[in-house]
Amino acid sequence: MKNPTEHLLLILVLLYANHAMAEQADRAKPVHLEADQVLIDDARQFKSFEGRVQLIQGTLTIHADRIDVREDKEGYQHLTATGHPAKFRQRYEGGEEYAEGYGERIEYDTRAETVDFYDHARVKRGQDEVQGARITYSTKTEVFQASGNNASQTPGNDRVRAVLQPKRDKPPETSKPASSLDIQPSETLSPPITQKH
Repeated sequence: MKNPTEHLLLILVLLYANHAMAEQADRAKPVHLEADQVLIDDARQFKSFEGRVQLIQGTLTIHADRIDVREDKEGYQHLTATGHPAKFRQRYEGGEEYAEGYGERIEYDTRAETVDFYDHARVKRGQDEVQGARITYSTKTEVFQASGNNASQTPGNDRVRAVLQPKRDKPPETSKPASSLDIQPSETLSPPITQKH
């Protein structure tokens, strides 16, 4: 970055006591793809899916108009999804919460474990939301980095916007009221205790 005013950078480390990671089991699951047209070029390790594309791998889903996938020699994939917008969703490890992202272009790098959202980018987690020209999200560290576009001709696209909800501690456990005991009359009476003076 040449000038600090050239891009507005925002790094959000989501403040959860236990850092939830993206669902790790997704990596070992098969990839299911649907599209209107498919091109598979094994010699170049390139695949292209076009027309109402839906990719599902475990809890990870991507919806786009087009998805191109390039694979390197080690088997890592770089996926580029385009749409109006393209959509990304993945569940966090061990919970029911999802990260959701939108952009005109999404780039997913399985080696770096990052997802980049470009052009009208928006990422949500629960009630928290970040918007900008570009957002990079690490599925490994859960760090978001967002930048605006100072060259944007559209007012409002030159700045990053975020809505962050307060993180509440776990509600205190309410103590259960003591169960009422039925008082029963004594079957035997003890003689009264007399005090000696």
